[in-house]
Amino acid sequence: MIKNYWNKGAKQKKRIIFFSLILLGLLFFLRDDYQPVLLFFRKFIFIILLCSIVLFLGLRKFRKSAITGKRLGILFLLTLFFGAIYLVGFHFKMYDYMKTYNVFNNLNRIEIVELPLTQNERIQPLRNIFSMANESVGETKDVSLPHLVRVDGKNQWTMAIQPTEKYVWQGIKDNTEEVFSVSSTTPFPRFSNENRIPVTFSIGESLKFSRNTYNAVVQRFNPWMLFNYEPSDTFYMKNDAGAWVEVVSLIKWKGFFFPYPTFGGVMVVENGKHNFKDYLERIAIGKGTFISPEEMKNHEYLTKQNTLAEKVSRLQAESLKFLAGFSDPLPWNMKSAVKIPNAPKDQNAQPYVTDFDFSDTKTDAFSGLYHWFGLEPVGNERTSLSYSVFIPADGTDKMYYYDHASKKQGYAGVSAMPLKVKESKKEYDWSSNTPVEFRPYIKNIAGRKRMFFLGTVSTISDNNPEQFDGSATPDLALVDSEYRDVVWINAKKPSTWNEEVYNQLNEAWRTSEGANVYFEKEKTILEKNKQILDSIKIISKQEKNIKEIQRLQKQIDSIKINQ
Repeated sequence: MIKNYWNKGAKQKKRIIFFSLILLGLLFFLRDDYQPVLLFFRKFIFIILLCSIVLFLGLRKFRKSAITGKRLGILFLLTLFFGAIYLVGFHFKMYDYMKTYNVFNNLNRIEIVELPLTQNERIQPLRNIFSMANESVGETKDVSLPHLVRVDGKNQWTMAIQPTEKYVWQGIKDNTEEVFSVSSTTPFPRFSNENRIPVTFSIGESLKFSRNTYNAVVQRFNPWMLFNYEPSDTFYMKNDAGAWVEVVSLIKWKGFFFPYPTFGGVMVVENGKHNFKDYLERIAIGKGTFISPEEMKNHEYLTKQNTLAEKVSRLQAESLKFLAGFSDPLPWNMKSAVKIPNAPKDQNAQPYVTDFDFSDTKTDAFSGLYHWFGLEPVGNERTSLSYSVFIPADGTDKMYYYDHASKKQGYAGVSAMPLKVKESKKEYDWSSNTPVEFRPYIKNIAGRKRMFFLGTVSTISDNNPEQFDGSATPDLALVDSEYRDVVWINAKKPSTWNEEVYNQLNEAWRTSEGANVYFEKEKTILEKNKQILDSIKIISKQEKNIKEIQRLQKQIDSIKINQ
């Protein structure tokens, strides 16, 4: 048809060329809008090709057949085939099953025989931080979801103060002009003054059109990346030069049969104001500098950092259900099948980004930020801790796991923690309060490593279930995963937590374990200095006494000589 129209004359040729140029321009400039369609075909390419081939062969057979009964039979078989594809593949989730199995087969799994210690414990849960941040901004501002990252060698909650999505005009004309950077180790997070960093980003998560983070990053993709990559979580951190940057985690899809997501590196967007030159760059080639997983080791600020998309780490952790074989997670087996538990009312699902110290575990794992998962048996009534999973938060191609189940430790898992905390404080109004986000707390106490879960009691709004109370002094509880006892600790004095735990549980440990090492309180700097001064005084006094004895001895000797 187009060829016949082309041959009609010069006027028609000009029209075809004109509309072809418009179509090519739209395909180029609007690639961020249709990229999800390309990604859909990439994710389901095997199923789409299989269905297309079967449909083509079936319809061709249908057209060649002149017998009504045969045609009806072909239609019935096609309906049966596509119905089976939907029922088995999507209703019973066998497609996701095979995708997760591909993840498992391509994981660099390392089993560790000793748990790492936790360090730099974060006191406030993510939702409390998010609520307190929103309490500190005005009507025309929103706060992006907080992420735990390393800034200047310290663990910080960082989030952007961005134009609100409620008012479209704000997202069109305004920039992101401030970033919150709040310490994760203090019970008193402050959202003002020095923790409110003035920095301008012309690209933001709430901004519109080409200034939106997703759109700008997708525009930066080359044709191959358009089919294989997608932007995910957005982080705010300092680069090696000390400048604030926006780091977008990328997901790369691999494989032909049942494609699966992996860590695909990051896109780094530098700060800067919105201007016309910036606009031309955005709509033409997008914004950001692509750094592949292999190149990340060349950038110190991206190593031992939190840049891994939680969508990827969750699938990696879930894939451990295949440790006992391909068929073990099927309904008639499930001897060692595990799941990621979902705690009721806890809006921040696993993973919990935690700082671990691997220095005494005899592995090559670095000490720093990890995505931690506590996997449990698949049954709703089973709440034991089966595996602890440690996935490097910087996307390093390794996954460390500790097998609690095979060691028959009998530890209680995350799902069991809320009821234990509620039972220990029956006087609380648990209808409006709830314990949330039980992250691991592993310490050397009384002669051995002991695993606890650190939970925070938060008040949740009746009108908005996602709004958590942002108290500066939250109630904290440590639950011994082995002995199931709950220890209420002082949020203002983290240095006393181990001593508080020992004071409450040492007799139970001694009764059950026999030998028990007494708790030795670590001396403060003032106590150490005082001890040194006391020693100097004692030595000085001893030296003075020795000199006095020597003087008297000389007098006695002189008297003896005179006699």
